[in-house]
Parts: sequence; C-alpha cells; structure tokens
Amino acid sequence: MKAIIPVAGMGTRLRPHTHTTPKVLLQVAGKPILGHILEQLVNIGIDEITFIVGYLGELIENYVKSKFKFKSNFVLQSEMKGLGHAIYLTKDIHWKHKKILIILGDTIFKADLKGLMNKKESHIAVKEVSDPKNYGIVELSTDGTISRMIEKPENPLTNLAIVGIYLINNPALLYKCLDRNVREGKTTQGEIQLTDALEDMLLQGEVMHPFMIEGWFDCGKPETLLSTNRYLLHQKHREKEEEYEKRFPNSLIISPVAIAKNVSIANSIIGPNVSIGEGAEIEGSIIMDSIIDQKARVKGVQLEKSLIGSNAKVEGRFYHLNVGDSSEINLISE
Repeated sequence: MKAIIPVAGMGTRLRPHTHTTPKVLLQVAGKPILGHILEQLVNIGIDEITFIVGYLGELIENYVKSKFKFKSNFVLQSEMKGLGHAIYLTKDIHWKHKKILIILGDTIFKADLKGLMNKKESHIAVKEVSDPKNYGIVELSTDGTISRMIEKPENPLTNLAIVGIYLINNPALLYKCLDRNVREGKTTQGEIQLTDALEDMLLQGEVMHPFMIEGWFDCGKPETLLSTNRYLLHQKHREKEEEYEKRFPNSLIISPVAIAKNVSIANSIIGPNVSIGEGAEIEGSIIMDSIIDQKARVKGVQLEKSLIGSNAKVEGRFYHLNVGDSSEINLISE
C-alpha cells in the first residue's frame, strides 16, 4: 500500500519555532508530530510513502531516512499553490497504482486506519465540527455515500468536515482531475484545492464514502500543540513514574510526562503534561504543561503552557514563554 504525505507548509502560526524547524518535526509527547503519524502507517502495512516537501525539506528527509525503513520519495513543492497542487506533483509516482492513501502531515488522528485500508471504494475521513464554514465539508446522499464536497462554503448544509485522510481507489481519475484544474488554473480562495478535484471525481461517477474518525488533534498553533501533547501523554505515558524516580532521584516527576534519553534534571518538579527532548538540561525549576525541546537548558524558572525550542537557554523566573530554537532568555535581576 502506498501513501502520500504533504509536509511543505511553512507553519507560520508556530513561529518562531518554524523559522528553523519544519512544523511536522516539532516535538509533541516525546517525538516529532510526523513520527506519530508514520508509526501508525508502518503498523498498518504502508510500504512506500511520498512526501511533498518545501522549506527545510532536507530536515524532513534526514529524519525519515534515519528513523524508518520503508521506501520513501521526496517531491519538492517550490511554490505554495494549495493541497491539490501538492498532490498533483506526485502524479508520475502514483497515478498507476490501484489505491493510495493521502494523509496530512501536521495533524494527529485517532482512527481505525487498518480497517480503512480494507475498504474497496474511496473513503474520505470526516468529523462533525461546530464551525463548518472554516473547512471543506461533505454532503451525503440518502444511501450514505458522499454526494458533494465544498471547500469552506458560506452556507454549509452539513457540519461534516474533511479532516485530512483520503483513501483513493481510483488514483488515475484523481490525477486526471488535478491535471485539468492545474492546466485551467482552477482555484478556490486562491489555491488549487484537492477538494475541487474530489468533487470532479464525484461528477464523473466515482463512489465515495464518509469515514468517521474518533479523534482529530491539531498541531498548528502553540495552544493546540500543547493540547495535543496533553492528550497523547495521557494516552501513552501514564505508567512511567517509577522509571523516572530512579533516573532523577532528587526531583519530583508527576505523571504523565515524556522524558527522552540523556536528559539531566536536578532539584526540579516536572509535570504533569510535560515533554522533554533528548539532551535537555533542567535545574531548580518547576515545569507544567509544556514542551521542552532537545538540548534546551532551563534553570531557575517556573513555566506553564510554554514551548522552549531546541538549544534554547532560559534562566531566571517567569511563567509563560514561547521561545524559538537557539534563543537565550535571562530573567535574573542583577
């Protein structure tokens, strides 16, 4: 089974962190956002993945090749012309395949992906939302199949939002529709939309079904990244207090937390809901509900709801910080 993951976005809402790190490589619950997604795909038997990369794409390529063994392809999207344009760039690799899975690289899902892979017709993942005007949405026929797709409609008739997982059972038709939209310059809200191509497929007789997902965890803003961190920690990291007590005997570690290897923690209170990356050093601090990236140094501070980038240094006393990579903050009064 083949998959496509678009990861070319600039991640502007997560600056300053995304000035030096692709959004999909930001840490959440002990590993990069992309790592959580790829582990799910490997577990369901995906054996080849094409990544559409852009700014800092070489960092994504290095991460994938160093951590995973599946066949990987990397396609450059040099201009941000929309999701439909990104998928169009993979045409030469995937148009002959019988089935492909498209999954967005910056959102973590809780879904039965293994069950989805067994479906014989195209399926589009959806979830009920309170603000459908901000999403692509689907409308359903009386038989439960998808009858229409609309990108960010002014007057949505349903609240079923398209959330970023697409099982396409007819890739040749998808690329035919994308090709036409690209050649004709068809855009919606200034971009070549995947939703428009999927709507064209419906008009040409392609049968598509909705696929309801259980959880949809956005990582696009600091507050949603921290929310996703909390959720994943409670799901996967609740039973490690005894291990952490042995590693850091002079500190109090309150579950759930995710603490990587080669981390130094002294005279501190860590948790709950804290992720700490490899090589980080923490001394004399109280940290709650925060993400501390690799090789960051934190000393003598109280932090909550904070993001501290890799190689950043924070000293003094403060409460809420959003510090990019390789920064230095000194809050000690002279």
